[in-house]
Amino acid sequence: MGRLYPPPPSASLPPLNTIVSLTEAQIMTHIQNLVALYCPLAFGATLDKEKPMSESPVDSGYASETETESNNDGRELRLEALRADAFERKTVERWLTGFMARAETLACFSSDAACQHALDQASWVLESFFAGAADEGQQMGGGITDYTRTFSFDLPPANGAEKKHTIEVRLNDGLAGMNSSEPDDVGLQSWGASIVFSKMICAEPSRFLLDYTILGTAPRVVELGAGTGLVSIALASLLPRIGISHPTVVATDYHPAVLANLRANIEANFLDKGDGPIQSCALDWAVPELKAPLDVPADVLVATDAVYAPEHAALLRDCATLLLASQGVFWLVMTVRPNGKFEAVGGTVEAAFEAADRPKGRDGRQLTVLGSERLEKHQGIGRGDESYYRLYRIGWA
Repeated sequence: MGRLYPPPPSASLPPLNTIVSLTEAQIMTHIQNLVALYCPLAFGATLDKEKPMSESPVDSGYASETETESNNDGRELRLEALRADAFERKTVERWLTGFMARAETLACFSSDAACQHALDQASWVLESFFAGAADEGQQMGGGITDYTRTFSFDLPPANGAEKKHTIEVRLNDGLAGMNSSEPDDVGLQSWGASIVFSKMICAEPSRFLLDYTILGTAPRVVELGAGTGLVSIALASLLPRIGISHPTVVATDYHPAVLANLRANIEANFLDKGDGPIQSCALDWAVPELKAPLDVPADVLVATDAVYAPEHAALLRDCATLLLASQGVFWLVMTVRPNGKFEAVGGTVEAAFEAADRPKGRDGRQLTVLGSERLEKHQGIGRGDESYYRLYRIGWA
């Protein structure tokens, strides 16, 4: 008897920290299982185009030649239930994003082409999730899907008026329900630091030098590691409301799946506003390319919860040295997690921006921490391993 009930991804996918020990065939089998489950119409054609992994066909775990017609009906019902399961999708998003972050470092792939094929297949599944969420919203008359969160931030009263004004940001935030400790899925969820920082800049923009008397009416703002785009979208909505009429906000990230979600979020929030004041682009901190829209120095740089490995602070510093204008300011919010795998990043921001050999800017000055303060964690925001946040004001000195 063939398999009627395939194991759910949450029970069959290996932990991300163990994929370094898998073979190319094992990794591709896991990915093809996900393609078979979530992209079933094209699964057969996809396998035909692939170079065979072995002489025996890959068993996807989601089909069997020995099943009867009635068994097939039961299998299809089971597969439909799995496809619709929000928890399973969140698990798959987290795993695929983590795999994509690690893929190029894995020694198991026989060639660069094989690695790229695996990345393409992983991206295909993720893109089907985002497209499916959008289609579901259209079928429901624009209703909110399981992937959507709406954030509301209060603005300061206008001219002493008592009535509150707010900014709303709607995001595809598919991993919001996951209490993940994996560092590579960060781009698909809005973390506590970005929520707290967005709330602060909307409530007190002048505290962050967001004032047209300082920035003029057409400043350039760049976010590093934008993720879901919460901070960038909040800024793009805020600035015209406080007299900065023609800002340019550039939201950057690196991973393809994260960028696809980021662009979808930008479109969702600025669909009826023409070109809007916000753009997105890929940016590799290790090898930054200063081409449009990053070819003009930024008046303001922002980054929230972007330091989750010991080398990240130095990479951010070097990248910011190339991007920040001579009178610009860099606001960096770091999440403090004193225990566990992120403990090692504590103190790395101070060390990076105090290093004597840090790079110099165009006029010979270096980026330096000009001030910092502790931000308390807000109830109901952030993960359990977050203790508090550290806000850094960084500038030239």
